[in-house]
Amino acid sequence: MKILVVGGGGREHAIIRKLKENPKAEKIYACPGNGGIARDAECVDIGAKDIPKIVEFAKSEGIGYAVVAPDDPLVLGCVDELEKAGIPCFGPRANAAIIEGSKVFSKNLMKKYGIPTASYEVFSDADKALEHVRTCPLPTVVKADGLALGKGVIIAFTREEAEDAVRSIMKDKKFGKSGDSIVIEEFLEGPEVSVLAFTDGKCVKPMVSSMDHKRAGDGDTGLNTGGMGTVAPNPFYTEDVARECMDRIFIPTIEAMKKEGREFRGCLYFGLMITKKGPYVIEYNCRFGDPETQVVLPLLESDLLDIMTATTEQRLEETEVRFSTGAACCLIMASKGYPLSYEKGFEINIPECVMDRVYVAGASLKDGRLVTSGGRVLGVTATADTLGEAVAEAYETAGLIDFENAYYRHDIGKRALSALEG
Repeated sequence: MKILVVGGGGREHAIIRKLKENPKAEKIYACPGNGGIARDAECVDIGAKDIPKIVEFAKSEGIGYAVVAPDDPLVLGCVDELEKAGIPCFGPRANAAIIEGSKVFSKNLMKKYGIPTASYEVFSDADKALEHVRTCPLPTVVKADGLALGKGVIIAFTREEAEDAVRSIMKDKKFGKSGDSIVIEEFLEGPEVSVLAFTDGKCVKPMVSSMDHKRAGDGDTGLNTGGMGTVAPNPFYTEDVARECMDRIFIPTIEAMKKEGREFRGCLYFGLMITKKGPYVIEYNCRFGDPETQVVLPLLESDLLDIMTATTEQRLEETEVRFSTGAACCLIMASKGYPLSYEKGFEINIPECVMDRVYVAGASLKDGRLVTSGGRVLGVTATADTLGEAVAEAYETAGLIDFENAYYRHDIGKRALSALEG
């Protein structure tokens, strides 16, 4: 079977590596892929949002199965168009991908079906939003309605920060049309948990939980990023919390989407906050998280391609989804200056002996050499019997890798380890 993976980051590299384990994966293509993915798949110079060209390529190459990984092509209907061309896909259709594509939609869905989430107000008028933040409780959370590369959420601790957030999103159009409407919601407190789940629209099978580290600097300081590292499992996601999430969040969400005529098939990401009142939904994503995928999939013991095709064909109930009892840590090596401006084009030196622990996110090939081309460059991942061992091994591996202006946090996993010790 020829497989096409749409996307070109660390998440897609992790997916491709796992798909390669299945002997049925005769050949894997990536659109567009990247310089590191080129070791594991044939990269095709077609952008992830260029849906007509993706469909044309898939038909001409006789692709037997496609995995659409990033949010943009899912929201734009890549799965719909590939299916129209007779190519089965992993990923939701556009009418279901809206659960991430519009925060207004997802908040209203949760309110309608009683799924626990923070109280909120929706605004499409900037002046009315500014009036609201001048009197609302602080801290408050301001969210752009549409997709914003994981950066459209601003936690405002002061009136000035709240007003600046509204202006930058709605008036300055920092995130373009994604900021035409915004959600302003109650600030929740508690540990955050990410749970990815396979679902075929009828059955939900959660993956191992994980903990993301969004801030650029140590101690959760600095700007929000797409993620500076992850660990799995998340110690705050206990068996009791997992049961409550399944009963009050996971199953109700799948059933709500079905009732709305938006049956969801693929990977649904639940961003959760474990509050004193129980788990609440902070956000939904319509796909595998990045860099959560880089710690979740290495712990998957069942076959990924078999699970994906079962999801597409609505056979998930009868398909095994089993994870290791071990732990994983992914450390993001970024370009200094990320998530703002940074230089590119520096050669990356990775010893061959650790290449299998590295997922490439922002790198390209230049004269046969791997060079930096993005803000998040590499995801260095280690698995071990314990989280402490996985964290230590990830940092040890990162120490063997070199590129100019390399930057990474030094405390990935620290909070999780403290929770395990406490």
